[in-house]
Amino acid sequence: MDIKKSIEQFMSKRKPDDRYSSFDYCYNYFYGFYKEGKIGQLSDENNWQESCLQLGFYLASWGMMRGSTLLLKKSARNFKKVIDLISGLDVKFWKIDANNYTDSNIALLLHFKNELKKLQGYEKTSDTLITKIMLGVFANVPAFDQYFRKSFSVHTFNKESLITIKQFYENNKELLDSNEIWTLDFKTGEYTQNRYTKAKLIDMCGFINAD
Repeated sequence: MDIKKSIEQFMSKRKPDDRYSSFDYCYNYFYGFYKEGKIGQLSDENNWQESCLQLGFYLASWGMMRGSTLLLKKSARNFKKVIDLISGLDVKFWKIDANNYTDSNIALLLHFKNELKKLQGYEKTSDTLITKIMLGVFANVPAFDQYFRKSFSVHTFNKESLITIKQFYENNKELLDSNEIWTLDFKTGEYTQNRYTKAKLIDMCGFINAD
């Protein structure tokens, strides 16, 4: 896998008005609450509507509201329970990345999966949807869609697959650490000070190299 070429190919498709930037805008929104120490306010009466809309549009833009998907018949308001879950999480979730998939951090990531599946209406949530939510909000795991699973030969979002991702990072540490890619700002279309995480870079590699 040519990581440098993969990232360059992905980034050539990222324009302020194109769908690839939907990740940037969603991540910027949630990461902003983390940076300001206001995670709990994501679900308060002043913010929960926008929180739902930010997450909902990102997921729609990335193909999670089509065909027979769980969300096709739902409105953005359906995400309120997910936002409530996110707003109550420990700040540690935003500090997890592919370079620190320790046993304790992996346990935290899988705990989120289990807690999400306990929510009413989300019991049969796929690994694809779970990881796309985690990517857009925390950027701490790649999205386990068909492209990524094919590229990395992983099938389930579990401890073994996360160890596989960590090993990929370790094998390509120098190149992945040297890539400084910054998110785009929604209003200006210019770069922000929010850097793409290692998990996001790995997600991009998996997406591009599926064929």
